[in-house]
Amino acid sequence: MTTLYATLGIQSDATLEEIKLAYRRAAMKWHPDRNPGREADAHAAFQQIRDAYSILSDAEQRQVYDEVFEREMRRWETEHTAEMAAEAAQEREAQEAARRVAQDHYEKMVAVAMRFADDGHGRDVLFGVLLGQECEPGLAGRIADSVWALHESRKTVVEPEPTDATVQPDTGTARADKHASAFESFWEGLFKFR
Repeated sequence: MTTLYATLGIQSDATLEEIKLAYRRAAMKWHPDRNPGREADAHAAFQQIRDAYSILSDAEQRQVYDEVFEREMRRWETEHTAEMAAEAAQEREAQEAARRVAQDHYEKMVAVAMRFADDGHGRDVLFGVLLGQECEPGLAGRIADSVWALHESRKTVVEPEPTDATVQPDTGTARADKHASAFESFWEGLFKFR
């Protein structure tokens, strides 16, 4: 919003002398006779300059203008702040809605992959099924890897019970490490978006 002060190129605390000087300079610059070929623009600018001077050079009119302008600026700032807050809230809601949609899609794709893995299908089949479900290739690959790793880690190796009392019992650390590694791979692939 252009103020009357800006029209004359002065500050809002300008003295009457500064207002007169600014008016003379602006009037000389924008007088239609001094702007051949741009008479229409010059006439409009010159008229704005004259209107600004007539209000700002009169103490009573200037006071009324300042009060009204200040009140309107506060109202505008309040409305502008409220609009900005509403736009920010709408943006946050849109981002949250998009995040929920992505999360729902992700959970659905994991469920599909789990179902096919439980039916005995391998990693490549899981990947293909996910692509068929309109899953983005990168995400389909991560889900297929993770679900397949989880499914593989669930397979238990049946070891015979030791019958001889002299046989040292296996501590199970190698098998535990294998399962921990498979579980970590699944966990990272399932819950880490890259």
